[in-house]
Amino acid sequence: MSVKIINEYGNITMDDQVFATLAGLAAMECYGVVGMASRNATEGIFELLRRDQLTKGIKVTSIDDKLNIDLYIVLQYGVKISVVADNIISRIKYSVETFSGVSVENVNIFVQGVRVQK
Repeated sequence: MSVKIINEYGNITMDDQVFATLAGLAAMECYGVVGMASRNATEGIFELLRRDQLTKGIKVTSIDDKLNIDLYIVLQYGVKISVVADNIISRIKYSVETFSGVSVENVNIFVQGVRVQK
């Protein structure tokens, strides 16, 4: 799916992958986020994705020119999950809306695991 913006100068079509990249980069800037996890984590086993595979841990759906973003993340041990999640949500909404001009309706965060630092 994609979002299409029509103005007096012409048409702009943005793919959902663009929004996933913006959301992934914004989320990785937040304190406490170790990385993105694969969306198909089954039986409690998750795969920590490399930075170039960032968008595989993000699902973007666009409905009526509004975005719903699902993030599958791995957090650092010892951080307060609710505070980190609120920070991620506000950062993603700001980044996506500022850079693309498309409004974000929902950001859902799924914590797939916690990584303990040695």
